[in-house]
Amino acid sequence: MKINRFMIAAPKSGSGKTMITCALLQLLKDSGKNVLSYKCGPDYIDPMFHKKVLGVPSKNLDTFFTDEKTTVQLFLDKKADGDFAVLEGVMGLYDGLGGIYEQGSSYHLAKVTQTPIILVVDAKGMGKSVLALIAGFLQYDTQHLIKGVLLNRMSKGYYDIIKPLIEKELSVKVVGYFPEQKDIGLSSRHLGLVMPDELSDIKKQLNETADRLKKTIDMDLFIDIAEEADEIGDSENADVYNEKNIGNCDQNEFSQNKAINTVNIAVAMDEAFCFYYEDNLRMLEKCGAQLQYFSPLHDTSLPDDCDAMLLGGGYPELYAKELSKNVSMLNAIKKAFRAGMPTVAECGGFMYLHTYIRNICDDTEEQNKADVQNKADIQNDMNKSKLVGALDGGCHFKGKLVRFGYIELAEKHSNFLPPNEKIKAHEFHYYDSTDNGADCIATKPATGRSYDCVISHDNYWLGFPHLYYPSNPHFAESLVRKAYEYRRNKNGKLL
Repeated sequence: MKINRFMIAAPKSGSGKTMITCALLQLLKDSGKNVLSYKCGPDYIDPMFHKKVLGVPSKNLDTFFTDEKTTVQLFLDKKADGDFAVLEGVMGLYDGLGGIYEQGSSYHLAKVTQTPIILVVDAKGMGKSVLALIAGFLQYDTQHLIKGVLLNRMSKGYYDIIKPLIEKELSVKVVGYFPEQKDIGLSSRHLGLVMPDELSDIKKQLNETADRLKKTIDMDLFIDIAEEADEIGDSENADVYNEKNIGNCDQNEFSQNKAINTVNIAVAMDEAFCFYYEDNLRMLEKCGAQLQYFSPLHDTSLPDDCDAMLLGGGYPELYAKELSKNVSMLNAIKKAFRAGMPTVAECGGFMYLHTYIRNICDDTEEQNKADVQNKADIQNDMNKSKLVGALDGGCHFKGKLVRFGYIELAEKHSNFLPPNEKIKAHEFHYYDSTDNGADCIATKPATGRSYDCVISHDNYWLGFPHLYYPSNPHFAESLVRKAYEYRRNKNGKLL
């Protein structure tokens, strides 16, 4: 299967990958290319920029979450949406699992998908030393995938001097440069970039970036590199959602007649809850579910006739006051949960189910013991926002990363997964719960360290880890089956 493609990668985070990727996507789209994009790793926010701001189909690919064959299938699954693909790397090119393994790295994804790499080098403050940096990355490139270099934050004058040296001494193409841009840039917060909906002039910024980049790069060279990419996979094995890969979803009783036995899953989707892997949602649909999106911020009730709830991650802490004022929605979710509606809640969704959220940092509280007013505020719960209350206790801001990185999860008692099976996930949160649960064992794949987490029972799975369903499709199948059983019991008969 032929698809023109390249990956934008870098020696380290903060090199300008996202800004350059967004600008290139805009330029390719403006040139008439039917372009799509992929984000390497578990990042949720970069794909939002691609989809919401640029209107480019985008999703995640991760070689820790899925094996090489499945990763290729997931890559090819969107082939029908475009004929030109841009992959955005994560962290440094060779930074994978635990920071030292190839698995999960941008380079591993490029190798698995046979994708040419364009290395974005932040050259500010560097002279000829930039050659040594590039040479080191080329030497580590055992598959000879690095086909081009883009020099970020470099002046035209010095670019004209250094470009011929790089191409002569290192035999790699220099595709252009980008001067330092002091008037445009993407803001960040602790989970990554500020989300696109929060930036009023983001489209204008990205259009301006694209216009400037167009003047300093050789766009034809980018396209030539993409067109030189080898064919990959074949059309017969391009569907990761076929019944062999997804288990028995297509053969389940509840999916035999979808027109009659529709299962509805209410999915929280708004400014506060928007962290979802596209392939998770697609897998639920393939298992027979109809997704009904709703807003815990703005709606007053759950969607009509829903049979399960999916409360994804996001930034509920930024909207805690607004969420707490929507009493009708809080009560509706609590009532549904208490009635046994199957529920999966991850990270922000997990926090939302607690009795309260407190945004003041515990460390700051300790440092200000002598501050009488601060102590009074805490005693009066002025720093707490009341939430759903389906779970006792609350969530507190810790002022630092609590848990971070890839994990594998195994249930102590089989509820959503078959016995002795695991599902892969990722954690990244600055809040902690008064009760993180102890129904699963999380294992860090790089170190083997393990710990208890997740509150899980027959009809719910609640915790901080963000799950990736394609790493074990039985999880999606279980959620849909539980939704079907809930619907059957609720109505007393099949609808």
